[in-house]
Amino acid sequence: MVSAQSRRLALLAAVCLQLGALLSALPARAASALAAWALTSEGVLQLRTATGARLEAFFEAGDRQRGPRVWIDFPGELSRPRKLRGSGPVRQIRLGKPNPGATRLVLEFQPGTELDPGRLKLVGTAKDRWTMTFEGLATRGLRPIGEGDLTRSSGQWSPGIRIQPTKTPVDPSGLPNVPRGRYRVVIDPGHGGPDPGAVGIRGLRETDVVLDVSLQVAQLLEAKGVQVVMTRTAEVDVDLPPRVALANRVGASAFVSIHANAISMSRPEVNGIETFYFSDPRSARLAAHVQQQVLNVSPGSPNRGVRRGRFFVIRRTTMPSILVETGFVTGRLDSPRLANQGHRRRLSLAIATGILEYLRGLR
Repeated sequence: MVSAQSRRLALLAAVCLQLGALLSALPARAASALAAWALTSEGVLQLRTATGARLEAFFEAGDRQRGPRVWIDFPGELSRPRKLRGSGPVRQIRLGKPNPGATRLVLEFQPGTELDPGRLKLVGTAKDRWTMTFEGLATRGLRPIGEGDLTRSSGQWSPGIRIQPTKTPVDPSGLPNVPRGRYRVVIDPGHGGPDPGAVGIRGLRETDVVLDVSLQVAQLLEAKGVQVVMTRTAEVDVDLPPRVALANRVGASAFVSIHANAISMSRPEVNGIETFYFSDPRSARLAAHVQQQVLNVSPGSPNRGVRRGRFFVIRRTTMPSILVETGFVTGRLDSPRLANQGHRRRLSLAIATGILEYLRGLR
């Protein structure tokens, strides 16, 4: 999640390309959809990608010490991160891996460079071709730079696993009862929109997993008479401070941020469930209830414990607050479960049960 100080603006894509067909089996680490790129001496960025890849572009304003940045995210993992020296108004070009299973191309401009984000557009000119013209850029001293062959044809891109929120109503029967209308709980699905969170085996995205689970948790709590406020209900980007501000404003009885964990794709043996709280003993009790319930529906997944953490959303909220990691999208055991609709339903029941157990213990 980008910091509150960052003035990040999503750029509009002129052409929205359809995702490639979902394959039944993919390698654990899909290759980057970025096939070739070039920046011309006229200030035009040209891209060739795998056919059907979905790109997202962003702008960050500069300050006195640092120039503005434009970066583009591609699906698939870059094999070799690298930095290239720029020229003229371009200070540096970087290619890296912001998350496992993703690629990022960053253009950092010299301090003092003026760019109008309203005039920047990532334009799809074909199913595998894109351009962005830096209108108004002073191009003196800018030398052409790039990598790969822009003229070749591209193969089809498969985005891996994509999860849609479950529409079947969740059955709340058997869950603990609490007085109806007494409690208000904020459910916070981590990440969202341009920020997919962790990306794991077969392209499984944290944002998809946790949104589905969170929506079901909300349904269950509401069925038990708990008022639920969600920080997001769709694939949109919500920065951290607004999530905290929302929870503090509504006077919630509890705040539960739902996430999925990740580590290097080279360590699929790492799996497990953990729940974080900041310091409040009430938060520790809430975390213990949720941790145990999630463990109950995740047999074999290691218990990584109830732990203290300094995550912004649990440190700045004024009510009992926790952040639960429901498993590793990079884990050999956890990832297939998180991709499974039935397991996500069990997770939602478990988290709702833990919350209701905590609320039932309040006086």
